This record gives sequence, C-alpha cells and structure tokens, in this order.
Amino acid sequence: MKLALDAQMFHRTHAVTDLPDAVARAGYTWMELSPKEDFIPFFAHPRVDSATVATLRRRAADAGVGISSVLPVLRWSGPSEDARQAAVRAWRRAIRIAVDLGVDTMNTEFNGRPEAAEHAEAMFLRSFEELAPDFEREGIRLVLEPHPDDFIEDGHAAVDMVAGLDRDWVTFLYCTPHTFHQGNDPAGIIARAGARVTNVHLADTLNHTASGGLRYIVNPPGSTVRVHQHAPMGTGEVDFDAVFAALAAAGFDGTLTHCVFGWEERATEVVTGDRDTITALVAKHFGSDTVLEPAPGRNP
Repeated sequence: MKLALDAQMFHRTHAVTDLPDAVARAGYTWMELSPKEDFIPFFAHPRVDSATVATLRRRAADAGVGISSVLPVLRWSGPSEDARQAAVRAWRRAIRIAVDLGVDTMNTEFNGRPEAAEHAEAMFLRSFEELAPDFEREGIRLVLEPHPDDFIEDGHAAVDMVAGLDRDWVTFLYCTPHTFHQGNDPAGIIARAGARVTNVHLADTLNHTASGGLRYIVNPPGSTVRVHQHAPMGTGEVDFDAVFAALAAAGFDGTLTHCVFGWEERATEVVTGDRDTITALVAKHFGSDTVLEPAPGRNP
C-alpha cells in the first residue's frame, strides 16, 4: 500500500518541478500530479515540454519521492465532437508524459454533463475505444472516479461502468470528499468494487443532504450546483472508520492519496496532521504491522 500526497495546496507557490521537495518536506514518499497550470491544466492540452518532464523526474528521484499517478481532467465525454477530439489529443500527450515520468497509473473523471448523460456516455465510450490501444501499449492503468456534476455521480453506477468496460487495466477510485454525492454508502460501494478499488482520495466534507439539505445554501432554491469540499480530515462528516474498514475487508493494497484543497494558509499543518491520521487508520484497520511502500530506491 502506498500513501501519496496531491500537493494541490502548494500549486500556486511552487513550480511543478519544485513539488517533489514540498512533498518530501511534508513527510510523504509518493505524490499524485493533479491538474496544474504549468503541467496539465484542467480541460486543456499539457503545458510542459520534454525537458521539463525530465527535470521533474530527476527532481522527484533526488527528493526520494515516487510519482504514484498523473491525473488529467479533460473533456473526453464532450459536450461537442470538437471538444472530444481535442481531449483525445491532449490525452495522448498526457499519456506520453506519464510514460516519460516512469508512471504506470493515470486517474481521471468521466467528465460529461449529467443533464445529457446518454450523449456523454456515447462520447466517453468513443474516446475510450480510441485511447485504449495507447493505454495498453504503454502499460498504463486507468482509474476512473465518479464526480459531482458528472454524467456518472453515483458510486455503484461508476463501479458497474468500470466492470462493463471489461479491461483488467481499468479500475475504480473511491473519493471520500464525494461520499455524499455518490450515495453515502462507502461500505457498499467499496464491497461492490472489490479488487477493482485501486486508488482512494482522502479528504473530508459536510453532508450536504443533512438537515433538509441546508448544510449549504445556494440561490436560487433548486439550483443544480454540486457543492462539496476537500477539507482536512476530522472537520467534516465522512466516516473514515467505515471507509477503512471496508477497504480492509476488500483486501485493498493500492494507493491512498491525501487531497485536501482550499486551506493553503495551513497547508503544511494540514498535510502533516492528516498524514498521521491516515497512518493511524491504516494501523487500526489493516494491522499495526502494515508497512507503507517506500518510493523506488528509498529505504523504508
């Protein structure tokens, strides 16, 4: 099992090549590379050249930090054919970047509009079939995550889609800050996924459905926005004991990634404190003798 950090709270203060040092200082030995303006921005072609990719790989090795995954978010489910084709082109460049970084896992979202779910699914499947040979040729695992305001938001439905794609290199990501958007059933979703759960994102959030849906107030009433948080662990209403118990029951041996956003002024405090919370949960539910995997070339 790996413990990784999505260093998003350091994105505005660090160049992508400086992130491994920030991750190492926080006490993590693995990092996830999520959307960043000087790397792979949201919904855009990568903004990094081969020389910078090589520098990033070297800086990570020097810091003793492994790169567990690359996470692009691209419009490969439309809404338009032009947008879909642009996303496929960006995906191919992102896959090349992952390979050049020595990374074998790419996490992402379905990324289609929920009000046009049938159309988005058709576009997604078209993109998937076009890109499948690239993933297979390069030996890249694709890990799919249901997301608020996506054409698949429910966790059970996402697990079924992953199963329906019927590729052993396509797996499922359970995201705890999306717990209340994907059905508030971590035990059931994780059990349904079983061995297909290979990655978990860890952060907290409030249950927006509680108290008559008044945890958050949006105007006008009935707005279709999806409000959620990626808050420090213990500040929301996610039952992390239930999540880790389900993971242990499923025999989970993948990557746990801390992904708190929005507390940049407390970034170091949050990522180090939550690191201790995660390791305690691993010891409690998987056994105190559980060893977290070190980065390549780094002693445990």
